[in-house]
Amino acid sequence: MIRVDDPGAPGDILPDESTSDVRTVVGQLEQACRHVCATDLRHWIRHDFFPSHVARYSKGQRGGPVYWQLATPSASFSAWLYYHRFTQDTLARLLNDHVAPKLQHEERKLTNLTQDAGPNPTASQRKESDAQETLVGELRAFRDEVERVAPLWNPNLNDGVILNFAPLWRLVPQHKAWQNECKSAWDKLYKGNYDWAHLAMHLWPERVVPKCAKDRSLAIAHGLEEVFWREDDDGKWQPKTVSDEEVVALVAERTSPAVKAALKSLLEAPAPAAGRGRAPRRKKATTRRAKAAASSTVPAEPRDPAPRQNASTRTVDATVLDQIRSAIATLGGNAAKSDILDTAGLSASQWTLSINALLADGSVTKTGQKRGTRYHLAQDPS
Repeated sequence: MIRVDDPGAPGDILPDESTSDVRTVVGQLEQACRHVCATDLRHWIRHDFFPSHVARYSKGQRGGPVYWQLATPSASFSAWLYYHRFTQDTLARLLNDHVAPKLQHEERKLTNLTQDAGPNPTASQRKESDAQETLVGELRAFRDEVERVAPLWNPNLNDGVILNFAPLWRLVPQHKAWQNECKSAWDKLYKGNYDWAHLAMHLWPERVVPKCAKDRSLAIAHGLEEVFWREDDDGKWQPKTVSDEEVVALVAERTSPAVKAALKSLLEAPAPAAGRGRAPRRKKATTRRAKAAASSTVPAEPRDPAPRQNASTRTVDATVLDQIRSAIATLGGNAAKSDILDTAGLSASQWTLSINALLADGSVTKTGQKRGTRYHLAQDPS
């Protein structure tokens, strides 16, 4: 089962704002569901249900959620998957049936907004375009991550929820605690702590198969007991003598070039950008502070462009400046604002002061105007 938080789309989790389909997804929290139905049910599903569900299904011997929310950092788009109906092509169907059409729709909307605004957009048009650009950027990152994981996706319920979820850790930025737990499981899986798992054999047969010759429990878990072990006359299990050629052949049988290529891409993927989550609320607070400052009776300082630039350089966090420089270098030295923010994992509120400081000290230059503005490292002539 695949549901998406995408109003009006096929498979939307709230078709026609009906609660009947929701109760299929959140049955164990039906009382809470009824409580929020009178307010903003979609907001509750988007931001509040999954943390409650994780907590409820991670107690005792149960290993985690059966309804999985894969989302963009702001949770403006989510996909809901049902654990007990996973198949090897679940992520491929999510990508082709839901994510790709959604991204195409939002890209067209961004293009129309840009064209309608023209070369001199109003403040409201800029705000709407910036919000749309952020959404498109998040969707592209979401698509890229699903594309990376889909070729190696091979769920096995016997591995448990956390190990099946582990390769998807980048796709739950909206719930940091669960993301960290999945990332920890992924790191341990990578190091060989869970080589009994089917996923470990699927991804690293060259490591797991030889271990089966030394550890009978692993051989049993992977159906290789008869290959590597025998029972002697005293009822004790002894390792068989297996040639290196046989081991190589067993590894080759379990190795997929497509899976290996996807695994390499996943392991080399850059760290995900920091999620902005509930940024609108923080922006309101900032706006209130700005209004309060504007209404202050303290006299404004005299305008002096040069000293103000130097002050900006001193007050900006040096780490943020380094992140921007590094992002520009990563993007090939010819980067747009939105790409720099996504790559550096920074918020829009950190941008203006920081980029002005870099332009002032000459370490960064820019070309173009408005939406065509591009930033370059000073030593980069491109």
